[in-house]
Amino acid sequence: MNESWMAYGRCVEESPDIFFPSDGLGVEKAKKICQECLVQEACLAYALCNRIKHGVWGGRSERQRRRMLRQAAA
Repeated sequence: MNESWMAYGRCVEESPDIFFPSDGLGVEKAKKICQECLVQEACLAYALCNRIKHGVWGGRSERQRRRMLRQAAA
């Protein structure tokens, strides 16, 4: 998968710690940044394809991505 989209993410301007929060409030802060990102869909697809288990990717939490993968498998 081509990863050139990563250079255009809003997360490039932020501390990586924001996208690997330890609580729900941190997840919401990261998701808000993702909402304004031009490459949100590519980011989410990358996380799903690579089964990334930690952090907020493409505006989705770890739990949301696990749910998406389970639904796709069903």
